[in-house]
Amino acid sequence: MGALPVYRWHLAPDGYATRRQLRARGLRPGGQEVAATLERPRRRRGPLVAHLYRVDLAKPVRPMTPGRWAALAAANRARRICPQCRRDAGYVISASLGTCVTCAYPGEAAAA
Repeated sequence: MGALPVYRWHLAPDGYATRRQLRARGLRPGGQEVAATLERPRRRRGPLVAHLYRVDLAKPVRPMTPGRWAALAAANRARRICPQCRRDAGYVISASLGTCVTCAYPGEAAAA
């Protein structure tokens, strides 16, 4: 396979889209290879690069099945359980804290 065509930011021809643009249209790449790249120049670093896919080869997004909904709900529920006190925090626990706020700052909860 030869080199991919490279387009400047906002200058890609019609018929190409990024993953996010495909998703906004209800499509997915569907196993196709990257068709082109899009580059946005930056001053002191290398350019930002986005991969472009052909819209005509894209496939519809697969629908959510009951099993996928259940798996997503279980994953979100697991993110709410504090690993220290094993309680449901009622919110997604921050990765920077690693525990619920009550466990992360035990002295401040009693003072409030």
